Amino acid sequence: MFNLIQIANAAPVSPEVTRLVNNILREIVNPVIALLVGIAVLVFIWGVFEFVRNAESSDERKTGGQHMLWGAIGLFIMVSAYGIMNLIIGTISGK
Repeated sequence: MFNLIQIANAAPVSPEVTRLVNNILREIVNPVIALLVGIAVLVFIWGVFEFVRNAESSDERKTGGQHMLWGAIGLFIMVSAYGIMNLIIGTISGK
């Protein structure tokens, strides 16, 4: 197993690898995350719309609440994924 001293003294990653990872994140991962954030926002807004529109029906209001919950969970997961990717890039690039 590695300890923190071994990891801290590890050789830096070559600039080519850093550039490749940055390009993959910029061109592939970030647009996918943005798309999924947009979908999560739409699901959340649709849930709010259903919740307000069906205020008299308990079952349909519950469905709207579930959509809001899953939209919020999706937003949390996507924002976390974005943060983790930035953490990885910061670690690899040494910034």
